[in-house]
Parts: sequence; structure tokens; C-alpha cells
Amino acid sequence: MLNPAFAGLSASDFEVVQRAYAGPSFYALTPCRVIDTRGAAGPNGAPALAAGAARTFTLAGRCGVPANARTAAANITVTQPTVGGLLTLFPSGTSAPATSTIDYRAGQTRANNSILLLGASGDFQVLCSQSSGTVHLIVDVNGYFQ
Repeated sequence: MLNPAFAGLSASDFEVVQRAYAGPSFYALTPCRVIDTRGAAGPNGAPALAAGAARTFTLAGRCGVPANARTAAANITVTQPTVGGLLTLFPSGTSAPATSTIDYRAGQTRANNSILLLGASGDFQVLCSQSSGTVHLIVDVNGYFQ
């Protein structure tokens, strides 16, 4: 039985309402390494993240993530940190939240699954919060939401 709240809607209007209530759709991707700061220098490569600095990375147009993706499902890995610290990943064009994405100790390799919110250009920022030194970041994307 049709909910009375939808009684006057045309079929096309009803489809719009269904999509709005269904939320974003998830699209799985074959896992793909989109960022590795241990590799060659470039926008999604070296150098390592530096203490106290933020760096922007773009996912849109790489590894099957389209320009209109709002979020990406990814595995975030840190390796070779010179001191303990934490990374906070957040959409470009916004302020860093108070919650970290991954924490680590000196010399530790750690990974964490995450849903990355993306900025308007399909990008995000990483804030490296450690007292000194560097840490390497690896991001493997495995899906996105539209």
C-alpha cells in the first residue's frame, strides 16, 4: 500500500523521492594504490609528510574515482614515522576536525580503513601532527559514493 504522504506524486516525482531517501550509492573498485609518498616525487607521491604540515591530495580522476564522487572508501597506511604522531584526513576547503584518522608510534607501520570525505575538486587534506620528522602515507582506494 502506498504511503498517503506520496499520494499526489507523479511516477517521476516518486522516483526522485525514492532516490533521496535511499542515500548515496556505493560503487566498488578493484583496490588501487592512489597515493604512496615512498614513490617518485609528484602530486600523489614523494616527499614524505612533514611534521606540522598539511598536504592536499586529489582522488578524482585516479583509480576509477570519478569527478563527482563525494566520498571514497580507502585503506590508510602509515609507515616509517620518525616519531609518534597522528594524521587527520579531511575534505579540502574545510577545517581539520578534532578527531584523527590514524595514530602511530615511531617506527610503526599501521593501517586503518576509512571513508574519506572529498572536497569540491575530489580532493582531501592530510594534517601531519607530530613533534618533528616525517612519516610516509599510503592510500589504497577500493570504492566511492555518489
